[in-house]
Amino acid sequence: MDQHENGYRRDQDTDARRKNIFGGIAAALIIIAAIAAVFWIFHTNKNHSSMDAQKQSASEQKNQEQDGKEQNGQTQPEGQDKEADPKPQDENGAAAGETDNMGEHIETIMNSMTLEEKVCQLFMITPEALTGVETVVQAGESTQAAISQYPVGGLIYFSQNLQSPDQTRTMLSNTYQYAEERTGFPVFLSVDEEGGQVARVGSNPAFGVEKIGNMSDVGSRGDTQEAYNIGSTIGAYLKDLGFNMDAAPDTDVLTNPENEVVKYRSFGSDPQLVAAMAASELKGLSDQGIVGMYKHFPGHGGTTADSHEGYAYVDDTLDELKNGALIPFQNGIDNGIQVIMVSHISCPNVTGDNTPATLSKKMITDILRTDMGFDGMVITDALNMGAVTEQYSSAEAAVAALNAGADMLLMPEDFQSAFKGVLSAVQNGTLTEDRIDESVRRILEVKLTMK
Repeated sequence: MDQHENGYRRDQDTDARRKNIFGGIAAALIIIAAIAAVFWIFHTNKNHSSMDAQKQSASEQKNQEQDGKEQNGQTQPEGQDKEADPKPQDENGAAAGETDNMGEHIETIMNSMTLEEKVCQLFMITPEALTGVETVVQAGESTQAAISQYPVGGLIYFSQNLQSPDQTRTMLSNTYQYAEERTGFPVFLSVDEEGGQVARVGSNPAFGVEKIGNMSDVGSRGDTQEAYNIGSTIGAYLKDLGFNMDAAPDTDVLTNPENEVVKYRSFGSDPQLVAAMAASELKGLSDQGIVGMYKHFPGHGGTTADSHEGYAYVDDTLDELKNGALIPFQNGIDNGIQVIMVSHISCPNVTGDNTPATLSKKMITDILRTDMGFDGMVITDALNMGAVTEQYSSAEAAVAALNAGADMLLMPEDFQSAFKGVLSAVQNGTLTEDRIDESVRRILEVKLTMK
């Protein structure tokens, strides 16, 4: 073998060794990669199995807890234990951004309204006062024309207007449509439907609805579930007929045994019981899409006289009211109630005079709004009642109620006079347009949140 051949063979041997080394390294890398892949798959499956087991365990635990609650009678009434809204919420419970959007919407609406249209929104009247018809049982061209001229904020119906389910549905549906076409937003269609003595629908056999007993009997049993069921029952049949508002529940604390006005309408003499029962009934109404209201602020349960007939008063001081009659109202305010009805009773030991609460700035602005923190809609009791009409004209009462802090004027004795009186008061400076706007905003806030 010559030198070149030996060198060639050495080169071949060297190449072979290199190939063997590289081949070994490659094989080792492949084996390591395979081991890593197997380990990863095993670890992942283990984690998934663990997560599935945890989910199954949590689900089983939740079912066991629910079964335990049902066995122990701890389940909440339908509609009272809804899952939390997943959207972020503000302190009032509104989803983040919704409050701002509503405010912008309200301002847009108000910027498009004339002063006359704004003033119309302040009134809730009977269909007879709107149309001039003696007894209204239908809504057609006359109603449409009247709403076009006077787009009032609400209408309230009584027994004479309600003849049968079909008649009521058609009348209310037409009225709602006319109002929405005129204004672009809902109209309040209200009724006094407390149950017991005050039941415009429930007292008419033609409607075939469940008859609700006196709230005094309900209160004596102290069952808030029963109060909720009553609200839900009333709310369901009112909604079916086309109503969206109910002047209920009665939130008066019966502190005077001689009181005949709310004797059977009140849940009782214990302020805490009244607060709990009223809250449950209101929740029942609300869950059916009906706006309820607390009444009759600051409390009609301590009077002897009937404000329907004339002057009625309570002797309580403010401290006595706060420790009694005002407790249910404060409870409602703390829990976000939207509407409170103010009564015509006088509180001379609070205000220093005999001014009815509906017309008293001390009672509405200073106490209800400032002290108690209510910024919702204040509606007056009917302004055609003796406690008002014996001392004030319709125009005087309407202007005084607005200056006192009320937002919606219920049933003035003479709607036309009251309407013109408010317009004149704005024009002569007795009322400011800013004050009108303040009330219209509150009214629209309620309307735009109705289901």
